[in-house]
Amino acid sequence: MKRLAALGAFLAATASAQAPLTFAHDIAPIIYQNCAPCHRPGEAGPFPLLTYQDVKKHAPEIADVTTRRFMPPWAPESGFGDFSDERRLSDAQIRLIADWVRQGAPEGNPSETPAPPKFTEGWQLGPPDLIVEAKTASTLPASGPDVYWNFIIPVTVEKMRYVRAVEIRPGDKRIVHHANLYVDRAHSARRQETAAGQGFPGMDVVIDRPLSEPDDGHFLFWKPGAAPYVEPEGFAWRLDPGNDLVLNAHLRPTGKPEQVRPSIGLYFTDEPQEKYPMLVKLEHDGALDIPPGEHDFLVSDDFTLPMDVDVLAVYPHAHYLGHLLEGYATLPNGERKWLIRIPDWDPNWQGAYHYRQSIFLPKGSVISMRYHYDNSAANPRNPNQPPRRVVSGNQATDEMGHLWLQVLPKPDAMTARGDRRMELQEALMRHRLEKYPDDFAAHFAIGALRLARLDPSEALPMIQTAVQIQPDDPEARNLLGSALVAVGRNTEAMEQFRAAVRLRADYGTARYNLARALARAGKYDEAIESFDQLIQQFPRDAQIRDELGQLYLRQGKRAQAQELFDQALAIDPKDEVARRNRAETPGKEPDTLPVPARK
Repeated sequence: MKRLAALGAFLAATASAQAPLTFAHDIAPIIYQNCAPCHRPGEAGPFPLLTYQDVKKHAPEIADVTTRRFMPPWAPESGFGDFSDERRLSDAQIRLIADWVRQGAPEGNPSETPAPPKFTEGWQLGPPDLIVEAKTASTLPASGPDVYWNFIIPVTVEKMRYVRAVEIRPGDKRIVHHANLYVDRAHSARRQETAAGQGFPGMDVVIDRPLSEPDDGHFLFWKPGAAPYVEPEGFAWRLDPGNDLVLNAHLRPTGKPEQVRPSIGLYFTDEPQEKYPMLVKLEHDGALDIPPGEHDFLVSDDFTLPMDVDVLAVYPHAHYLGHLLEGYATLPNGERKWLIRIPDWDPNWQGAYHYRQSIFLPKGSVISMRYHYDNSAANPRNPNQPPRRVVSGNQATDEMGHLWLQVLPKPDAMTARGDRRMELQEALMRHRLEKYPDDFAAHFAIGALRLARLDPSEALPMIQTAVQIQPDDPEARNLLGSALVAVGRNTEAMEQFRAAVRLRADYGTARYNLARALARAGKYDEAIESFDQLIQQFPRDAQIRDELGQLYLRQGKRAQAQELFDQALAIDPKDEVARRNRAETPGKEPDTLPVPARK
């Protein structure tokens, strides 16, 4: 009986395999789910795939690109990370398409064809709470190499808001291949423009961030066919008045000049951020020096986690010589957990990948990056023919090797430490010093983090080294002044604050710290002059008026002090410092309130 049952199953399977395949019954569900999101009017696909006629017209081409796994574009190798929204055909689906094409691509019974998918036109998440756009359009030449352009988009919010989702509308999707969005709280990208509002070129962009906030910890990415990502509950991120958004866009010429002016839709929530992810970057760009003709150049990096983390997402990045990209973690017990493996890297299809379930990595796990580069003439993506020596850089003809991980540090149950991002950031910077002993950014960051954690004695030598490496950096000079104040060396601190202001005349934080240092030294006239300059620069800052008013009180100039306290209260009626000092002005001399130096 068992033999007869097995034979029956075999015959049924054989009959099923030999049954004619049809678009209506077998192929349409595959195409509609995996191809139609991009292959429809207004999207990136060069032709629509919404009807049988559409698919029949391109059937041999579809069989070819799916068999080669060129389409649909999904870079990660199966079995090396379980990702949400995976758009990857199974081996069985690929065979089904190839067999259907070999059979002549028959339609079958039209009544069996599922309804084509319906797509939301316009904003995919509905009307945004705020729409912002680039100040000016960028002109893309009719021909030539791909262009990577950075659009600076000011944000017009009157108060701090929490953002639960971002929808990027990059413009004509035939032109914009993919885009990254960054939050620039320090307006650092503006310094890279040659003209205000014009943006600037570059395949990669570096954004300066306040060291009290290691990074915003989110991947804000757009690629064709992908739905906007909505942050999970508790992960909404902060957007402050005056912040800039910087959109790094990959643009491809179309044969005629094009204008590109992206817009961004922001969706707010009243629920505050409760979880603070962080972006961990592995890299060893200093080792990128690839000889011409080298077909397997390896770059590696290994970072030991100082705490437990959950890994939420991954974003690998390289340029055109990247070939095999691997990222994995080795647990303390020796077990390997794969984070991602891309056997045939194509930067045109790069993206951020969110895991279906977060990956827990305990303290002591080693995160590893192994990137292989092909600088031979056989690499069809090599932008240099004949090949030439390639080193690191942010232009398309340079190279990079970055493995970004979005991680959520676990609280320390023993010490009740909740937000541990600064602790993780310091570990990353110390790891960077192991690779680059003379690195300015690492010395600066460790010094700032140590100072923020009230350890000025350890911070001071780090910051002094940073100033020695880059003596013309105003932020380093200001930070050194703050560290000197913390260890009681006010006279030396004044010289550092003066240097910072000389290097950047509009550096308000350094001028503020200089004014306070001058006041501590009894140089009241110079301090008042500095505070007056700050009031001109920041006319809506109540704290500056509070401090200048207190300085006038020290000199017995009560009328001037009262006027400043009144101005501060007009700006901020809830300013308790100004209110208390104003109330005490007619009576006894008020005690001044110590305020730490601004970093």
